[in-house]
Amino acid sequence: MTPPLRDAHVHIASYGRWLSFTDLSTCQSHDDCLNRLSAARPDASGWIIAVGARPRAWREGNWPSRVRLDEATGRVPAIVWGFDLHSVVANSTALDRAGIHDDTPEPPGGVIEREGGRASGVLLEAAARVAWSAVPEPMPEDQVRHVSTAIGEFGRLGFTEVHDMLSEPWLGPALAALDDSGDLPIGTHLYVPAERLAETYATSRAWQRERVRLVGSKLFADGTLNSRTAWMLDDYADPLPGHPQGTPLLTPASIDASMREADRLGLHLAVHAIGDAAVRFVLDSVERVRPRYARIEHAEIIDESDVPRFARLGVACSPQPSHLLVDGATLHRSLPHRLDRVLPLRELIDAGCAPGELLVFGSDAPIVRANPADGILAATARAPHGLMDRIAPHQAITASQAWAAFRPAR
Repeated sequence: MTPPLRDAHVHIASYGRWLSFTDLSTCQSHDDCLNRLSAARPDASGWIIAVGARPRAWREGNWPSRVRLDEATGRVPAIVWGFDLHSVVANSTALDRAGIHDDTPEPPGGVIEREGGRASGVLLEAAARVAWSAVPEPMPEDQVRHVSTAIGEFGRLGFTEVHDMLSEPWLGPALAALDDSGDLPIGTHLYVPAERLAETYATSRAWQRERVRLVGSKLFADGTLNSRTAWMLDDYADPLPGHPQGTPLLTPASIDASMREADRLGLHLAVHAIGDAAVRFVLDSVERVRPRYARIEHAEIIDESDVPRFARLGVACSPQPSHLLVDGATLHRSLPHRLDRVLPLRELIDAGCAPGELLVFGSDAPIVRANPADGILAATARAPHGLMDRIAPHQAITASQAWAAFRPAR
C-alpha cells in the first residue's frame, strides 16, 4: 500500500536508540540469551543493554536467574528489557547502581520479584523504570541521531505521520530543529506524560511547527500481558503472585483529573489500557468527564459489553494488531478462557468505530517492527507466529479495512 500512512503509536527516540542495542528477539532459551549477553560489549554509557526479550515464550518460560546473569556479564552493569518495555532483568551491579537491594521496598506501581527473600533481578512496571533511571542518558548529539534514524525508517516504510507516545522533554525542540533544517519529511504528533502536560504546553509555542505538534498527554491504567500486570476482569490462569488479576495503576480521581486538564487545554488524553478491566476503567472515566476527545491505547482484551461504548462515547480505539503475531504463547498460557475477546476488531467496526477515525492502527515500535504489513497480517489472518490455530478468527477484518485504519484522518 502506498502513502499516506499513519502509525498511531510509536516511540520515536526509543526506536532509533533501540537499533543500537543487543537484540534478543530471536532467543529461544536461557542459553541463547546468556550467550548473546556474554558476547555483548558495553556501549558508550558503560552498560550492557539488551532489548526484545520474550522470556514467557522461551523454553523455560521465565527469566534466567540473577546468578546466571552475573556469570554471563561479570561486574559490568547489565540490563535486559522485556520486549514490552514493562519488565527488565538486571544483574547485581545494575541493581546496586539503581539502589535496589534485597530489602528494598517495592515502589508504588512496581514489583520487585524475589526468590528466597533475595531480589531475583526481575523488575516489573515502576520498579523496571527505577532500574532504567540508573542508565546514563545519551548525549544531545546522540539523541538527535537516534531521532533522525527513526524518522528515516518511518519514511522508508511509507509513513507520512506518526504519533509519539510518552514524548521526552527534549523531543519537540529536537524535531523542530530537524524541520527547520529540512530534515523532517513526516508529520509528528506528540503525547507527553500527563504529569508534564502543563509545563510542556507552556513551552510548546516555541517549538511547534506544521510538522511538529503537541497533541495530548498519556497515562498508564495497567501493565502488560507478558508481565501479567495487565488489569483483567477475571483471574489469570497463571497469575503473578499477589496479583491474580494484574495491576491497576490509576485511581478514578487521578484519571478524571488528567482527562479534565487535557480537555481544558483543547488536547487529547491517550490511556494505555491492555486488560479488559483497564479498558472498562477508562471508558467509565470518559462517561463521567465527557471530554471532547480521548483514546485508549492497545485495548488488547475488551469485554463484549464494553465494545459499543467506544463509538457511543466517541472514544478512539488505538490497538497494535501486530502484537497478536508474537503474543500467542502468552495468550494461550495466561488467558485461555478469554481468547475470544482478544482484539475484537470486527465487533468494533460493526459497532460504529470507522477505520481511520475511531479505529486507528499503530505498531508500538520499538516493541515490535514498524512495518505496517505485520499489522495487516494480524488483523486479517489472526494467526500468531508458530501457532497453527487462529485466535478469535471471527474478529478478522478485511485488508481494505485494515489499511484504512493506517490512513491519516482527512
